[in-house]
Amino acid sequence: MVDILHRIGVQASVDDVYKALTTIDGLAGWWTEDTQARDGVIAFRFGDVGGFDMKVLDTTPGKLVLWEVVDGPAEWIGTHIRFDLTQEEEYAIIMFRHEGWAEQVPFMYHCSTKWATFLMSLKKLVETGTGEPAPNDVQVSNWH
Repeated sequence: MVDILHRIGVQASVDDVYKALTTIDGLAGWWTEDTQARDGVIAFRFGDVGGFDMKVLDTTPGKLVLWEVVDGPAEWIGTHIRFDLTQEEEYAIIMFRHEGWAEQVPFMYHCSTKWATFLMSLKKLVETGTGEPAPNDVQVSNWH
């Protein structure tokens, strides 16, 4: 198994970051504007590109958010997305993992870059009040 890993610091409290990771308004403010919760699953849609459905496996306020991908591209199904949060002085540190990829395929490289851009959108949302969610995100290739 292979994982995508990122670490960012946000000048805010872990509680502010946690709110952006656990509310529909927060998620729509940094990942994709088309975010909805239904039947215990969070649905993230990206226009004609498709989307992902996440089952929330665990949340610990100010510390952890853990999802399992239950629908989307074949490479994503069954993988886990994890946000570990710690406070280091004025920074909320996010240790991000998209874990459980079966192999290093080109789509994984693309997703790693996109996760980095969306994590920077999360940082911007929490620090300034305005993120850059899809469809206003950075386009990195023909895969968007």
